[in-house]
Amino acid sequence: MTWSLPGLFLISFSAATLLPGGSEAALLLLAAQDTYSTTLLLLVASTGNILGSLVNYAMGRYALHFQSRRWFPVTPNQLAKAQIWFNRWGQWSVLGAWLPIIGDPITIAAGVMRMNWLTFLALVTFSKTLRYAALLGLFNVLV
Repeated sequence: MTWSLPGLFLISFSAATLLPGGSEAALLLLAAQDTYSTTLLLLVASTGNILGSLVNYAMGRYALHFQSRRWFPVTPNQLAKAQIWFNRWGQWSVLGAWLPIIGDPITIAAGVMRMNWLTFLALVTFSKTLRYAALLGLFNVLV
């Protein structure tokens, strides 16, 4: 049991990066063991997952260092247009950061689009914590 919470943190962290994996099973396994409070499990899983998303955001921001390279897949004009669109409409897509398959690319795109990091953090924190809270709530109702 000593590694249970750190393990949940690491699994939640890696699940939010481009590494394959999911954290829901680990979270529910620990919830079923009834060793830790639901609040503590929510805090640990959410923190790991949010920090993983911040790594993706940073990778997206770092990718911009290569925008002057010939192999960079987006022209400066396309990037400028995409940033205008993203700043107007795309920021709300970060609420979908919890979604399988598309969630991780959304967080990287937010970095590439130079989204304000505090807005990014607020939206990611809300969506990822809400997802884990809903999962734990449903688990507690069904079990």
